[in-house]
Amino acid sequence: MTLLTFYFAPGSSSMAPHIALHEIGAPFEPRPMSFARNDQRAPEFLARNPECKVPVLMIDGRPLTEVAAILFYLAKRFPDANLLPGDLEAEAQAVSWMSFTAATLHGARRQGAEAGRAVFALADRRLGDRDWALSRYSIADIHLFRLYWRFRPLLGAAPGTLPALDAHYERMMARPAVRRTIEIEAALGYELPK
Repeated sequence: MTLLTFYFAPGSSSMAPHIALHEIGAPFEPRPMSFARNDQRAPEFLARNPECKVPVLMIDGRPLTEVAAILFYLAKRFPDANLLPGDLEAEAQAVSWMSFTAATLHGARRQGAEAGRAVFALADRRLGDRDWALSRYSIADIHLFRLYWRFRPLLGAAPGTLPALDAHYERMMARPAVRRTIEIEAALGYELPK
């Protein structure tokens, strides 16, 4: 059996793999980190990730970093969770969504509310009238949700401006793994960087 240890900071980008871990239902050892205490700069953590950021998933003592990589690993390692469609094109579409989410949506937070609204409007159009980013629920939805969850209040978008993302958000909030992750992380306290 694979030993998984998960380093995360509540509310940060690590929330996406945290949700995936609850979706797959595999046992893991949670290691919450505090930005306020600078846990990510502790020597023992830097030995796991010299970039001094979360998430880090230790797989039998070996570190795996970056949200998209951890999500992909979990989906492939635990296929019974159905977090990734099995055909090549669908997997490529998942990578496309996660790349767009990491590079375009995540980067928008530094550009101000107006630029953020414009970028999230692209995501809204890209999602369109589908329930999920792919043909069914997947790791792409988890990644998209976490960023929208985090930046939605900061965007200042008028109601109805991002209908596809808002509907996706509500579907995600209804998932037990999402509710469980939010409950755990809220109990620890959010210390999110600006």
